[in-house]
Amino acid sequence: MLWLRDLALSVLIALIVILFLYQPVRVEGTSMMPSLVDQERIFINKFSYRFGISEVNRGDTVVFWFPGDTSKSYIKRIIGIPGDSVEITGGRVFVNHEELAEPYVPDEYRDTVSVEPLTVPHGEYFVLGDHRSSSNDSRTWGTVARSYIYGKAVFSYWPLDRLGTVR
Repeated sequence: MLWLRDLALSVLIALIVILFLYQPVRVEGTSMMPSLVDQERIFINKFSYRFGISEVNRGDTVVFWFPGDTSKSYIKRIIGIPGDSVEITGGRVFVNHEELAEPYVPDEYRDTVSVEPLTVPHGEYFVLGDHRSSSNDSRTWGTVARSYIYGKAVFSYWPLDRLGTVR
């Protein structure tokens, strides 16, 4: 009977970890290449955002409910935080009138899309995919409410050649 108690305790701990701390997620699509690739498996940290341990910061790669259909989850990079002025001119991103250094976006994944200046509203975030020419993001459908963001990508575990922290 001890094995049954140990099994129940293990299941309980696994449920707590998955529900409140870390959740495995499969990346679908190419919008975050080369940082994340299609079918890559990652863990997201749900704990720090849910309980206010850390703030959502510019540069974070986050998972959120898509504002146009909350039955779908998207993964994108935070570009603008509340109060930021965001403008895109010919594919170059400006935050608060300064060009954003984006070493995670290779030249071959850039596009020449422009977006009129906007101020990110309180409680909202401006997000972009790293593969700009194949990303459906804030340039198309606007900002994401903080309440829709439920995790931060932290660790890639599959495929094994991509094992490590998500940048």
